[in-house]
Amino acid sequence: MYPEPMRRRRSNPQTTAQPRFGRIDLAMEQVSEGIEDATNWLLGQQHELGYWCAELEADSMLESDYIFMHTLLGTGDRGRMERAVNEILRHQNEDGGWSLYPGGPSNVNYGVKCYLALKLMGWKADHPLMAKARKNVLDLGGVVECNTFTKIYLCAMGQYDYDAVPAVPPEIILFPKWFYFNIYEISAWSRAILVPLSIIYAKKPFKKLTPEQTIDELFVGGREGANLHLRFDRKRLISWRNFFLFTDRLMHWSERVHIRPLRKVALKKAERWILDHFERSDGLGAIYPAMLNAIVALVYLGYSKDDPQLIRAMDEFERLGIDCPEGTPDYPVATFRMQPCFSPVWDTAQVLSTLGEVGLAKDDPRLVKAADWLLSKEIRYKGDWSHNVKVAEPSCWCFFFNNDHQPDVDDTGEVLLALKAVDNPRERYQHDVTRRAIEWVFAMQCKNGGWASFDKDNTKKIFESIPFADHNAMIDPPTVDITGRILEMLASYGYTRRDKRVERAIQFILKEQEPDGAWFGRWGVNYLYGTFLVLRGLQAMEVSYLEPAVQQAAEWIRMVQNADGGWGETAGTYDDPSQRGVGPSTPSQTAWALLGLLAANDTRSDSVAKGVRWLIERQQEDGSWSELMPGRNGESYYTGTGFPKVFYLGYHFYKQYFPLLALTTYRKAMERGEYEAG
Repeated sequence: MYPEPMRRRRSNPQTTAQPRFGRIDLAMEQVSEGIEDATNWLLGQQHELGYWCAELEADSMLESDYIFMHTLLGTGDRGRMERAVNEILRHQNEDGGWSLYPGGPSNVNYGVKCYLALKLMGWKADHPLMAKARKNVLDLGGVVECNTFTKIYLCAMGQYDYDAVPAVPPEIILFPKWFYFNIYEISAWSRAILVPLSIIYAKKPFKKLTPEQTIDELFVGGREGANLHLRFDRKRLISWRNFFLFTDRLMHWSERVHIRPLRKVALKKAERWILDHFERSDGLGAIYPAMLNAIVALVYLGYSKDDPQLIRAMDEFERLGIDCPEGTPDYPVATFRMQPCFSPVWDTAQVLSTLGEVGLAKDDPRLVKAADWLLSKEIRYKGDWSHNVKVAEPSCWCFFFNNDHQPDVDDTGEVLLALKAVDNPRERYQHDVTRRAIEWVFAMQCKNGGWASFDKDNTKKIFESIPFADHNAMIDPPTVDITGRILEMLASYGYTRRDKRVERAIQFILKEQEPDGAWFGRWGVNYLYGTFLVLRGLQAMEVSYLEPAVQQAAEWIRMVQNADGGWGETAGTYDDPSQRGVGPSTPSQTAWALLGLLAANDTRSDSVAKGVRWLIERQQEDGSWSELMPGRNGESYYTGTGFPKVFYLGYHFYKQYFPLLALTTYRKAMERGEYEAG
């Protein structure tokens, strides 16, 4: 593809007693060497078609649901499923449970799902690992503490009562656009998951398990005596929760007496919605849970296993798998794991914008090829967002290889930043694309001045009170991390604070600042992510670094620096914000912290010097960085966020392009300082 990257030997950070140089700003040759090696490494990862796409790692829920689906449908490769068991066991905690992210506390949903998956694959309840898992689930409250999605899957296996789970009626798809409760008023990802799930709920699949496969022992006090029904809030009798619970009971009553006059129409419309969303997309929503639900829904709608729609859906689902029959160097055991989705547009845009900062020639063929690939992924289709926003000529991008129905603002903003890094021979064409895309981004700006991801003003908190909304991801409100990125992008295209839309965005950001100076990170872990993106956006819009908000944020970053010189933060900060900025140092989060400080015009503090040194000392011989956790079977730290408190991600390229961007930004700041001093 391309020549092997240059390799320079680096000392092992575990054995280096003293740094190889004094103040880092006096040793720019080491910084430049690190930049060159990291650049070569990234260029060596480029696909022959021009894009970059690294593995997107998630938790053991994906493998347990994989086993559930294939067991329910009587499909799947037995060898893959057995290797998926090894992947599940790789993530088991010392206390017997499973976590949302490596190193996190055990989660009852994951404990129940993994325990069931192991039983479905023939594991006995008296196995020591099963005994530990069972104790952990019971300590966490047992099966009744699981969320709706888990319970519906259990119902399909006869391990829970359909009458006791919150109703997910397909009739919700019949609500008109003008009605307050319609599917386009909930988040794009929930929409893709819930439409097929409503079909599953309506069809109520049931597979009888053998006595050895059942999980009655996971109910505290036994299944017979368990109170499975959701309880009304007796402290606040008049509340949206109680209203929805009462409505839920009515729907269950109508299910029992078969008073469902619109059920047939609703199922047909839900089926049509799924099939329509199969087109222009690599699977429903191009995300794992929606794709799985869609497969099960089609089967129980009567589609045969040789139907082209089902074959296509299954192929797209299986494509997410990574099969390692020989194991890996970090974990030499045969495993099979699933990715939640693919991230090619996101990775390519991030790499391209970073390489543009490094200083490669803007007409470098490799950069032009990447830009052309991104341009080929431009979406002109009026997708789900168009139900609430009217744009005559949209141009936008999605996260995935293909999903025209659900482009997002964050990816579109990053692609626009990336395209600025290239002098494209098709200059006029690229100009027209970027002009349309910027207008689309402005059209997606929310009332409060910020930007959300997939939709505009998707902020009706009332949806969070719906009983089946206990997955905590029903809305898509504007966030400061996306808004900061959009400000940086707009500045690169010449927009300034004189534009009222820009000023509204800045005011939104300033209002969202935490008392200690940090900003919340919705799409990355966590306050380090939000804070660095905000500071870069403010800097790009020429907000003075002397502003109190900027200086307070910089001081917070310096305050949470680890003793080793790096920065880190765990996903646990979403549950306990008082721990923000606390966690083992990682390359990606150290880079975010440095980028934030540099955006606040801090170029010469000891904090910056130590942070840069930390990155240089931990760069590997081939120019890359590692975020492997010690003693965790090859698991890595997760610094990406899917849904706070619910789902986290390990982006395998985050630890590569963010450190490179940080070192490059630092070198530029040093060169600029020397020029100004001279």
